[in-house]
Amino acid sequence: MPPIVSVSQLSKTYGTGFKALKNINLEIRRGEIFALLGPNGAGKTTLISIICGIVNPTGGTVMVDGRNILTDYRAAREMIGLVPQELTTDSFETVWATVSFSRGLFGKPKNPAYIEKVLKDLALWDKRNNKIITLSGGMKRRVLIAKALSHEPRVLFLDEPTAGVDVELRRDMWNLVRSLKDNGVTIILTTHYIEEAEEMADRIGVINGGEIMLVEDKTELMRKLGKKQLTLQLDNPLQSVPPALAAYNVELSKDGGELIYTYDAEGDRASIATLLKALDDAGIPFKDLHTTQSSLEDIFVGLLHGENGGKSTAEQVEAQRATRS
Repeated sequence: MPPIVSVSQLSKTYGTGFKALKNINLEIRRGEIFALLGPNGAGKTTLISIICGIVNPTGGTVMVDGRNILTDYRAAREMIGLVPQELTTDSFETVWATVSFSRGLFGKPKNPAYIEKVLKDLALWDKRNNKIITLSGGMKRRVLIAKALSHEPRVLFLDEPTAGVDVELRRDMWNLVRSLKDNGVTIILTTHYIEEAEEMADRIGVINGGEIMLVEDKTELMRKLGKKQLTLQLDNPLQSVPPALAAYNVELSKDGGELIYTYDAEGDRASIATLLKALDDAGIPFKDLHTTQSSLEDIFVGLLHGENGGKSTAEQVEAQRATRS
């Protein structure tokens, strides 16, 4: 099945000479939740703005369901809903009026039943006659989503949708995103909340310095680049790591009471078995053990900071892939 969004050799250079995007190639699958991660200034908003037809690219092409965003703008833009970071609504309009108006902007015929469904799905029905200025920040953000959904798009961009909202509302919005996916809407999400991507995304893309550094299925990314640690609580503290364990990636805690073994998340358990046997052979008893696994946040930070021997992000990714191919 062809991708619903296809970006090819996309670049953007502003009048100041700043290169915001550098030959971006990206495909978004139909019906997926795709999380785009990156630090401030990485190019996330510029990329979204170009796909949504708000900013013109310097070079490259963008196709939305086979429609070119430049040469077939109206048809392509009709496929897209955008929830921006900023709260941009007419403060003195009612919820019903502003959402209905947004539908009309795309030439859609009036459909009060559909608008009612959207507002009810977003817990806005009771506020339909309220003016925007009277709503809380969380409710205003719900209105932005309602406006983005008003013309029944098949692709929805959420640019930092839960920034500044409380935990309960964030959870409600996660549930809404899942329900949209269940109804066939493709979701592209940018977020600073790594747990948001870990909770919801099917695939993860990392952008930095205007370049796509990595695109991977979430579970595969965590399998490839994640690490696990086995911590052994010793019966008796050690002064140093015994020579018998020199062949293992083992560290001793500062107080000498724990041995910490780090291994790849996809590594087999045979190495753990041999380590435990080596401990037994060396006469080092332990009273407890537990394992921890790196989170998506750990992986993301490691990629951006070029960990793994000081290599750049791109070099690190390639090195990780090469060792596992």
